[in-house]
Amino acid sequence: MRVEGRDIRKRFGRIEALRGIDFTIPTGGRVGLVGPNASGKSTLIRIVLGLQQCEGELLLDGSSKRGLELADRIAYVPQIAPKLGASVGEVVKAITRVRGLAVDDVVERGAQLGLDFRAIDRQAFRDLSGGAKQKTLLALALASRASLFVLDEPTASLDTTSRMDLFDQLSHRTQGATLILCSHRLEEIRTLVDRVIVLEEGKLAYFGPTEAYLDSITLSTIEVQMLNGTGGETLTRLGFEPGVAGWWSRTATRAEKLALVAELSETMAGRLGNLLVRDAEAMRLDDQAEENEPSKRR
Repeated sequence: MRVEGRDIRKRFGRIEALRGIDFTIPTGGRVGLVGPNASGKSTLIRIVLGLQQCEGELLLDGSSKRGLELADRIAYVPQIAPKLGASVGEVVKAITRVRGLAVDDVVERGAQLGLDFRAIDRQAFRDLSGGAKQKTLLALALASRASLFVLDEPTASLDTTSRMDLFDQLSHRTQGATLILCSHRLEEIRTLVDRVIVLEEGKLAYFGPTEAYLDSITLSTIEVQMLNGTGGETLTRLGFEPGVAGWWSRTATRAEKLALVAELSETMAGRLGNLLVRDAEAMRLDDQAEENEPSKRR
């Protein structure tokens, strides 16, 4: 499914949640949606799903209309699971009947995520653990024949093993479909998407290749120790700051790191006592869960 945003704007009273967003996700595109708290991510997701109106146009396969046929081609997994009093079995039966899915397919998808539906069939959905709720919703989504998957922090309640299982399923079950993944986890962005939409204060701050974006935000610390106190002028030119015991250091993006290490190896040959490169924790792609109030500019 092709997803196009043309001058998307959304206002809640005096608050501008989205300020003229333009983007195009081709059929089969895999896009990460990131940004700090109150940047407009959730508002944009609701507009894509047809749950909120907006100024401008949000087109799905060239159409701004939302009908049952189009809804059947969309699979959505929210960050926060609904508080359903119905049993897990009842939830699965209701959704599979509405969407024309086979219960066995849902059960199989759940098993591949480490969830035994037979063991929780009679439990109230709202009483499940956070991880079990998330796996149930993911199994229902992955069993669908959706053309567009919209996943909002899908691994928030999953352990490491379950996240790896989900990555594997997403790679296979969503082939050919369009994927919009809202996430602040670096490994998800790096593994699952090829382009990134970055929102800041309702504006489009970046829309482009994943690797180029990660190059700009992933920081490393480079530390060098010079022999006999030499090389200070060159290190200062390269942005290093002096420390103690002859050590100099600076932080660098991933792209800068490669160039700096190459230059240090070439220009400082014979004068380097030690060279250490430590990959620091990347800048956060997203803040934690956003509040639900429109005043928070979602």
